Amino acid sequence: MDDDGTRGVRGSSADRVTGPALPPPPTTPPRVPAPAAGPRPAAPPVEQRPPRPGSASPAEQPVPGAPVDAWLRTPRPPQEPGVWRYGYTPPPPEEPEGVSNRSLLVGALISLLSALLLWSLWRNGYLPYRLVPLKLFTPGEWWNPGTSGGPRTIEGSDALTVYEAVLFGLLAYGCGRIGNFSELFRRHVADRGQPFLALAAAAAAGLTQLLVWKEALPVVRPVLVLVASVAGGEIYQSQTVVNVIYAVIAAAVLYPFARLGRWRELIAARRGTAVPAPDGTATAPAAATSADQWPELRTAGWTDAADTLTAEVRTGRMNDVDVARLRHAWALATRRPDRLAPLAEAVLRTGGAAALHPSGRRDLPRRGAHHDVLTGQVRIGRCADDPHNPYVRRGTGLALEPALLGTSLLAVGPPGAGKTARLIRPVVEALALRALAGQAAVLAVGGAGAPLGPDDAFDVVVRLGHPGSAHDIDLYGGTTDPDEAAAVLAEGLVGDVGSLDSRRAATVLAQLLGPYRAAHGHFPSVPELRELLDGTPAALAGLRASLEAAGHHAMLRELDARSRQAGGPGDPAPALADRVALLDRPAFTGFFATGPDARPFSLRALGQHPLRVRVDLPERGHAEASRLLTRLLLAQFTAITAARTDTTLFACLVLDDATHAVTAETVRGIRRLRSVNAGAVLALRTVDDVPETLHTPLLGAVGCTAAFSGITTWDGKRFAEAWGKEWVETREVAQHTVFADQPFTRALHALRKLVTGKAVTTDAVTVRQVERERWSASELAYAVPSGHAVIRLATVEGEHAPPLLVHLDG
Repeated sequence: MDDDGTRGVRGSSADRVTGPALPPPPTTPPRVPAPAAGPRPAAPPVEQRPPRPGSASPAEQPVPGAPVDAWLRTPRPPQEPGVWRYGYTPPPPEEPEGVSNRSLLVGALISLLSALLLWSLWRNGYLPYRLVPLKLFTPGEWWNPGTSGGPRTIEGSDALTVYEAVLFGLLAYGCGRIGNFSELFRRHVADRGQPFLALAAAAAAGLTQLLVWKEALPVVRPVLVLVASVAGGEIYQSQTVVNVIYAVIAAAVLYPFARLGRWRELIAARRGTAVPAPDGTATAPAAATSADQWPELRTAGWTDAADTLTAEVRTGRMNDVDVARLRHAWALATRRPDRLAPLAEAVLRTGGAAALHPSGRRDLPRRGAHHDVLTGQVRIGRCADDPHNPYVRRGTGLALEPALLGTSLLAVGPPGAGKTARLIRPVVEALALRALAGQAAVLAVGGAGAPLGPDDAFDVVVRLGHPGSAHDIDLYGGTTDPDEAAAVLAEGLVGDVGSLDSRRAATVLAQLLGPYRAAHGHFPSVPELRELLDGTPAALAGLRASLEAAGHHAMLRELDARSRQAGGPGDPAPALADRVALLDRPAFTGFFATGPDARPFSLRALGQHPLRVRVDLPERGHAEASRLLTRLLLAQFTAITAARTDTTLFACLVLDDATHAVTAETVRGIRRLRSVNAGAVLALRTVDDVPETLHTPLLGAVGCTAAFSGITTWDGKRFAEAWGKEWVETREVAQHTVFADQPFTRALHALRKLVTGKAVTTDAVTVRQVERERWSASELAYAVPSGHAVIRLATVEGEHAPPLLVHLDG
């Protein structure tokens, strides 16, 4: 640029033409005026970036001691089965596999150098026919003759200035697209977040402004030319107009960097003000009544009760269990309008202590897992960043809830894999909290000393074989029907004996239980039942005499039939007597009482009250008796829950060790649980703890399965077959040696082989769809890290989630 404002055009026939009287550029970039002060918009919600796989999002975990009103207002969007919904934020869209950082940087550098070389060739006139497109659309008198002739008039010089600016813009755009500068910016600048993004954009803006005002970039002069051609050159006689134009140019150059650096959002976040959504979408209007203000009560007209509960929540006098309990009580009361007024009066009188659990407890003494009592979820882990897991599930929390446990759950893993501490214990805790909210009943069965929870976390604790136990177990399940009692008892006693028919065993027991109850008004105790099964003459004679004295002739016929069948081939009575003998031990003296003074705990109460029950079995000294009792409790639970008419309560049985507890009849009972709002959680060391004929029926009966690290390939094969296959895309690469025909090419190949030590080859890629197992037996046995499990979930409505590799931190 000349001192007199002229422009030199280089070329073979370039002439110097006097340029227009344009104002000189300022020595420093002008300042952009600050925006006018105005009312500050509302504060924005805190931005929550999607968590990286394997990292915990702050909003995803309930903060211990957090206010209940904030906990209530936290969103819980509906998601796929097993997704931890509390504060869930969806991950960003999956990005295709991109080039490496090295390739990206090299490509950007090559693109930039190529653009600079091309622009230098253009400016120095080394590109032929560069002015031909411009001359086609402008008058010929503006230009010197020839294809390379430069401008002859001032108009031609102005047109060339604008033409070069347009070409520079196209070149910069093409360089950015070819060099993939947007991806480079996203990876190395935008992904680092604020304030690095704003500082980097500010540095780039300052450098660009310097280049613009030094006229290294064709921006200022083309703008001034266009303004002069539209408004006339006389406009530059006013210094105010010139300053305004310079300010507009500076602001226009600065604006893209402000958008890239998100300066407005950063300033708004610092000041605590809101910024409209960048995509222009309107923010959803807030609900008229938030969740902590009990909108369901206000809608029904009970405003005073809603105000009372709102004050209880905001002053911290209510916990999450109180909220869930009162919501459930209100939902039940709406079905019975006569209960609405008493419930509202109780809320006005006692606040958050209304509709208490029968135990009077409002929370567990301590919690070992993350719970969301409002949805009934318990977080047991986080989905690993593994190719087996779908992209949308990687890094998300995995949770269990009644909708999943209603299909029953089978967990298999060797000792020490973490089944009890990381799965069973959190599930028992969640069900106990739900019981305090009046929505569930739980029966947890484990060995003495199993970490299923402290004693004060349960309403009933049964320690079988322990002299200090305050409760006992009813062997007959609380029923008064001899046939029903015989069927359940036979399943518990000899259901695992494959050579015996449980129906014949139930018939034998019914032939003895019916007469005994008719004669004495209750079922026999363990020693008495053993004597009757052994066929002791004194016991049978005494029973017969009592029946004759009471005139129970029908029961006498039952007893006579038992006497005729005793000792015959295939008589199950000796096997039943041997199994009953396992319970007729000194350690169990005083247990399983059936007299008029006995007060055993009956599982039938689980279907009627939100109870928390724990049964401790003497596994160390009486392993066979413990397995018998586990099998009996499972049989009783499936029979009792299937027969109940009120299915409001979710009933769940948790077996910490279900070894030899599963029978053909209980498998059929487990299938029926999902239709009666009940479920079972079974933990096994290996699938071989179940009879081989029941492997497939058991895996088909449960909807949720978990394979822990350390299982054998035999167990892995069964899970792989149960989980099925999926279609995957495979790529096969075959290398073929390249044979050259020309001497020069052969020489190049020989030189390349000499340098690299490898022959010249070409790759043949074959892509096809094949059907493969979701998890193979070998992967389940050797590829599952310690502390992890592969879990497959299903809901009672039929929704499924694929097998997911989960890091268990429950």
